[in-house]
Amino acid sequence: MKGSSMNTHMGNIVIDNEVIAQYAGSVAVECFGIVGMAGVSMKDGMAKLLKKDSLTRGINVSLNNNKLTLDFHVIVAYGVSIIAVSDNLISSVKYKVEEFTGIQIEKINIFVEGVRVID
Repeated sequence: MKGSSMNTHMGNIVIDNEVIAQYAGSVAVECFGIVGMAGVSMKDGMAKLLKKDSLTRGINVSLNNNKLTLDFHVIVAYGVSIIAVSDNLISSVKYKVEEFTGIQIEKINIFVEGVRVID
C-alpha cells in the first residue's frame, strides 16, 4: 500500500494515495467550469472524459517531505476562463484536502487536456 503517513501521540496514521485522489477528484468535479477528469491514452495521445467511478485515473498524488503534490488532468467547459477555473480548483482542493487529511499541500499542478461544450 502506497500512502501518506503521519505520526501522532497515539500512533501512526497512513492514508492511501488512492483515497486522497478519490476525495480530491470529487472536490474537483464540484468546481465551476470543470467538466470532469481526463484520462490520457499513451498509445494515441488522446484525452477522454473519465466516468465518475474512475476519477482517480486523472489525478496523481505524491508525498515529499510530508507535503502533498497533486497533479490534475482536467477537461474544462467551453467559454469559461481557464485561469478563473484553475484558481477556483486550486483554492477549493487545497482547503478541503488539507482539512480532510491533515497533510499540507505543497503544490497543485493542473493540466487542461481538453475543452467540452456542456448543455
